[in-house]
Amino acid sequence: MTTSTPPDSSSPTPASDAPETTWMEMEAFDELDAILDDLRSRYDETPQWEFCEGFMAAVICSRRPIPPVEYLSVLLATPAEGETPDAESGSFASPEQQARFMELWNQRWAEVATALDAQVDTLEDDLCYHPEVMDIRGAVADMPSEEQAAFKGEDLPAFAQVWALGFMFAVESWPEEWAAPRDKDAAQWLDNALQAVVAMTEDDTAKPEVSPLSEEGAPSTSIARLNAFGDAIWAVYDLRELWKTMGPKVETIRKEATPGRNDLCPCGSGKKYKKCHGAG
Repeated sequence: MTTSTPPDSSSPTPASDAPETTWMEMEAFDELDAILDDLRSRYDETPQWEFCEGFMAAVICSRRPIPPVEYLSVLLATPAEGETPDAESGSFASPEQQARFMELWNQRWAEVATALDAQVDTLEDDLCYHPEVMDIRGAVADMPSEEQAAFKGEDLPAFAQVWALGFMFAVESWPEEWAAPRDKDAAQWLDNALQAVVAMTEDDTAKPEVSPLSEEGAPSTSIARLNAFGDAIWAVYDLRELWKTMGPKVETIRKEATPGRNDLCPCGSGKKYKKCHGAG
């Protein structure tokens, strides 16, 4: 996998005293891929990392902080604590494998959360969130013709499509956390941002014009798609800011109305409330 840097009309203007940013090495993402491949050998619906990357971003942006035990059971179909894995669930090969996965997961989580909380003015800023996505179509286009034949007729995902699908999977898994706020401006803000991500779940049917991850790669993506990807990243920033501003939902406890003193008592006695449960 190669981390993408979407195009942006403005030039990066890092401050001279900006903190140095270090990101996960490719070897760490390769290790995550290997663990997911192993999980897939026992549960074939285990997603690829790009899907997990989008899912993670959505959970980080969620209005309510969702604990790992809750969201990982949704993402990986891992059994809850104390449950025995079966054919309908995924499972780690060992406690050590699970611990290593969580170590790498938490490292990436911290990176994404830090990036989404950073003040950035351009998507080319080193502090900006750069989703870890793949360009499958570009990778196949760069293969020798005899190797490309193996992919003939396959429906290859568009650039960043799997990432967007992972993001929206998390949104759809917790609809109550993504329900529109009562404030009309905030609701419009939410809708606009989500629509920008939803647009990336669609196919890129326009003419391939550029290679998004390599200046020398074969054209695999339309410029419109690349611009839409930039819009989707800004949308993730908007969603993070929106829910941080709104805060978690406050559950309102409704107090049942008390009957009038001359009303019939709700207990069904037939007496007036003042002479029954309302007495004294």
